[in-house]
This record gives sequence, structure tokens and C-alpha cells, in this order.
Amino acid sequence: MDMKIVVLTGAGISAESGLGTFRDSDGLWERFKIEEVATPEAWAKNPKLVLEFYNERRRQCLKAKPNSAHNALVELEKHFEVSIVTQNIDDLHERAGSKNVLHLHGEILKAKTSELSTEYYDIKSDIKLGDKGTDGKQLRPHVVWFGEAVPMLDKAIELTTQADVFIVIGTSLNVYPAASLLHYTSEKCITYIVDKEKNNALPASYKHLKANATVGVKKLVEELIKRK
Repeated sequence: MDMKIVVLTGAGISAESGLGTFRDSDGLWERFKIEEVATPEAWAKNPKLVLEFYNERRRQCLKAKPNSAHNALVELEKHFEVSIVTQNIDDLHERAGSKNVLHLHGEILKAKTSELSTEYYDIKSDIKLGDKGTDGKQLRPHVVWFGEAVPMLDKAIELTTQADVFIVIGTSLNVYPAASLLHYTSEKCITYIVDKEKNNALPASYKHLKANATVGVKKLVEELIKRK
């Protein structure tokens, strides 16, 4: 049976494609207040500002291209059963060629009309006030805001419990419930962390590759394939 690998990715893997991270010293949350652009309350108070914030994220996403870290994970998929669980709302994994991608926090190139929507609209242009779905309601980005449920979490947990190898790439592991996935790995699961900063809160058993995603992921993938 193929070894099952689950990869949890965060903003760090897309940073080298030119997409801004959120929590670094120059990240988006240094320039924008979460409560003003990324909560249901913000949407109710000032939907125009929220739309502008995510319209800019969408424009940046469309300009960005997958980097060598995204491409390395595609190569990994040729040798193992790989599932990617991403906190990112961009589509760089898909554009690189990854087949099994689960978006925990939604997708910037899709829109919906409410938190609980199951109907999504592919969108590559700005969303404006007055743009409506088939239910007659205002379109909003298909993203999970702070304070909203994470509907794909149960599926992510299911994948994690089955993993032989769990790889964390470019995430501070400060955002819950995504960070809680580490607690669902089995005792036999081998865990790797690829990040330029060492997280001292993690157990020593976690293998840390202190590197940017483009360097660390390629190195790890080559190592795993050699061991096959």
C-alpha cells in the first residue's frame, strides 16, 4: 500500500510567489485590522471595505505563479498518496498540478452569498456591491472569516488520522482550528516542519527543516523519494 502523506500548508509557501503573509512583521495584519476586514461583523458594518480588501487579494492571486515548493509537492504525488490541506485561499497548488487539495479557509477565486452557502460561483474579477447570487443576495468572497465555522475541518481530521507522514509547510501553527490537526496524527506518523523559524513549542520528535519553503520542500521531497 502506498505511504499516505498529508501536507498542511500556510502562507509561507505562497510568500515566495509574491503573496503577502498575514502574521509576519510586514504581514497583512500589520496593515489591516482583522476586525475591520475579516469578520462577519465587518461585513455587516462595511461590506464595501471588505470587498475591496479581498478584491485586492484576488488580483494578487491571479498575478502570482506557483513556485518550486508547489511544484515539488506535485512531484511527491507521483510517488506517494498525497493530500494537501491548505490554510491558503489562493489556487497555486491546483495550478501547479496537485490533485487532492482541501481548502480549510475557502477559496478567493470563488464567491458565495452567506457563510452557510453550498452554491459557489467561480469569479476572477472584482466583486462589487450589487453583485448577487441566484438567491438574490449579495455575493461575498468564499473565505472563512474569524468567528465562522471551518466546514472542511472534519475531512482534514479524517485525512490526518490516516497519515503515515505529516508535513507542515510555512505556517506559524498559531491559527486554530487548523493548528490542532497535529494532535490527530497517529503515534506511528512521522512529522516534518518546513519553516524558516523554529517553533520551540513543538515536541522534539518533530523533524524541523529550517528553510524557506522553496528550499526546504524540495530537499524534503527528494529525501522522501530516495527512501521509497
